[in-house]
Amino acid sequence: MSDSGIRVNKALAGAGWCSRRKADEWIAAGLVLVNGQKAAPGQRLRPGDLLQAGDRELRVEEDGLPAVPGGPLYLMLHKPAGVVSTLADPQGRGTVLQLLPGEYAGRRVFPVGRLDFFSEGLLLLTDDGELTRRLTHPSFHLPKYYELLVREGAGDEELARMRSGMTLAEGETLAPVEVERVGRKARGELLRLTLRQGVNRQIRRMCRDLGLTVLRLRRVGQGPLSLGSLPAGGCRPLKETEVLALKQAVGLL
Repeated sequence: MSDSGIRVNKALAGAGWCSRRKADEWIAAGLVLVNGQKAAPGQRLRPGDLLQAGDRELRVEEDGLPAVPGGPLYLMLHKPAGVVSTLADPQGRGTVLQLLPGEYAGRRVFPVGRLDFFSEGLLLLTDDGELTRRLTHPSFHLPKYYELLVREGAGDEELARMRSGMTLAEGETLAPVEVERVGRKARGELLRLTLRQGVNRQIRRMCRDLGLTVLRLRRVGQGPLSLGSLPAGGCRPLKETEVLALKQAVGLL
């Protein structure tokens, strides 16, 4: 049997049909077919294969990953500053949903987490409820990566306080933050931060308590996802490899 291609159980779980453990049970019971034949434990799929389980089926694409027609929608948006991350805004400000291309009109996707009004960067939107629940649950927080431009050069003392886990003025105790200097810009200093905690407006509140003025804050990555060259206001569907990586990171595969 070829060592290339995705395993049948992983394809079923990635399609959202069941967990990988349940997929193994279906395969053992002879309930899963590949090209009309009962799937074998550990079997891998090849481009063009037809995978069936009950009344559902999917076709494996050229990249070796299954195409799931009508399945959940996973979108990456580069949220620009000046837009809210909620579905509606009582102040009448623009929302992230208004940035989505017309082809996604009518799909009830929801932002996974938030970026504040003045911040920009990677925001995931999906209608996959279980993935959303896990990505926002404290026990599954994936690291989030940010680029922070501050007006004043951050001194060693300020960075040390971030790295050691500081307490905010409101009394909230923060987990240590990974922070490094990236370089100087015309208006200030660029820092890269890695957060593994979900405290509201954490970076801005940290900078406030440290006397640093935030000029720009951009999320450039979350778990296995990277913003890359997606322009501000741009939106694209996640690749199947990215969806599988996300699900694997939160224990859904």
